[in-house]
Amino acid sequence: MNFVSIRIITDEIKRLVRFYETITGLPPKWYTEDFAEIVTPAGALAIASTRTMALFREGVARPAANHSVIIEFRVDDVDEEYRKLASVVGDVEQEPTTMPWGNRSLLFRDPDGNLVNFFTPVSVEAIKRFNR
Repeated sequence: MNFVSIRIITDEIKRLVRFYETITGLPPKWYTEDFAEIVTPAGALAIASTRTMALFREGVARPAANHSVIIEFRVDDVDEEYRKLASVVGDVEQEPTTMPWGNRSLLFRDPDGNLVNFFTPVSVEAIKRFNR
């Protein structure tokens, strides 16, 4: 088994794709006007319009209703990313902070309210964990 992506359902796909393109610096790959991906070496962040949910069961997903998942991106320097994103990110939940498990972490919200974590491994153990 191979984990390949996570998908966000949104009412405003163009706005959300543009946001993730801006914060990651990666171009989106649009498959249809209702579905795009931001592809990283580890996997993809898929973003789909609520219109795609008609292909599944009605009401199976609700946009902008996430209260338990954090979308995480490993970055080279979380403090530098914080400085660069100051004008882009509205709701910062936590400024760069070194966590007990060895990552320096920046927690903020995307335009739909989903939590996003940019982190940099800084402890010896965390660096080892991500350099396997």
